Amino acid sequence: MAFTKQELQKFAHSIRIEISDEELELLNIDQVIAWLEQMKKIDTTGIEPMFTPVQHAAPMREDVVTVGNIRDAILANAPDTAGKSRGYFAVPKVIDE
Repeated sequence: MAFTKQELQKFAHSIRIEISDEELELLNIDQVIAWLEQMKKIDTTGIEPMFTPVQHAAPMREDVVTVGNIRDAILANAPDTAGKSRGYFAVPKVIDE
């Protein structure tokens, strides 16, 4: 199954990626499609679908209440002292108006 340059550009536009004509020339989409067709031929009867190839659960810890109300200790690590007296971290402005 061969794709035309126009079909590939239309597909790239539909999935919102920008690709130049030079990049399209370098892509070998036909090989990828042939590989996918080979994958379709693999017999997967009796094989359960997996969410992940790793079959283990995330380690869990007990949810216990620890020492609370340590805001001042946390704010002691703040590099800028401008917000400490009000109880927050002061950070540089990142959005210009």
